[in-house]
Amino acid sequence: MEKKVRKLAVGAVALLAAGTLWAVWAASRPPEPLVLYGNVDIRQVNLGFRVAGRLQSLAFDEGDAVPAGAVLARLDEEPYRHAEAEAEANVAAAQARVAQMKAGYRQEEVAQAAAAVTQRQAAWQDAEAALARQQALRGTGAAAARNYDDALSARDQARAQLAAAQAQYAQYRRGYRQEDRDAAQAALKQAEALLASARLQRSDTQLKAPQGGVVLTRAAEPGTILAAGSTLFTLSLGHPVWVRAYVAEPDLGRVAPGTAVKVVTDGRADRPYRGVIGYVSPSAEFTPKNVETPDLRTGLVYRLRVVVSDPDTGLRQGMPVTVRLADGR
Repeated sequence: MEKKVRKLAVGAVALLAAGTLWAVWAASRPPEPLVLYGNVDIRQVNLGFRVAGRLQSLAFDEGDAVPAGAVLARLDEEPYRHAEAEAEANVAAAQARVAQMKAGYRQEEVAQAAAAVTQRQAAWQDAEAALARQQALRGTGAAAARNYDDALSARDQARAQLAAAQAQYAQYRRGYRQEDRDAAQAALKQAEALLASARLQRSDTQLKAPQGGVVLTRAAEPGTILAAGSTLFTLSLGHPVWVRAYVAEPDLGRVAPGTAVKVVTDGRADRPYRGVIGYVSPSAEFTPKNVETPDLRTGLVYRLRVVVSDPDTGLRQGMPVTVRLADGR
């Protein structure tokens, strides 16, 4: 019995020692290489004119590489050239009106108004004299009474005309009112804004590439009447090129933003692309069907974005890739 107990104790010690050795070995062993799966994600942009018109020319076709700022297509700009010329004429007219308001009335107009005052004053004096004569004859008969009424009416009319001439002369001497000058200045600003809009619309008859890329689709041919905003080209941008991949929760600590990775495609497994993890989603989701693996089919994962540092035409939209940590761990 005593020997049996001794054997059991020795066996327990041996098992404990073996477990301890295994734990030490497992802790010192480097982690398994982390392999992630994802797809290439290249930004695309639909390009079209901001104005409507007849398509005049196209400079690129599907599959062509396009440098940034290149003119992809042109509309017939003749209608917009006429609109710009009309807007320029309106600005010139508004500027002339503002200059007129600042300068005031011409000296000839002021002199003419002064002469009108002199003339109306003389007429009023004549009417006053005629009224005085008829007033002296007022009681001599019916004809005299009628003549007096006519003279009185003529005197009142002459006085009103004199007052109007004096008011106009005073206005010409003072110049235009401030309200008129403000209205002319506002009309000028409105004309200038319409001119700027006309020039912008004319410049919009040229469609330029916002960035370098490759033409994926071309939707129209020269002569087509295009509506404003309709898509003419679909452009695949050359930069940035991302990889959308997914990582399980236990491996989150190994894929912090800034971690260097290698992106491997099936076509060039011996020449991986270099990349950096730029973003890790804070929320979990189920693994997408196009990248799921047997171990992750029912598990929650976190989406991450890898920015490829040295992309080329070998990376295409949606291409499946494998992502490995650059240090191999």
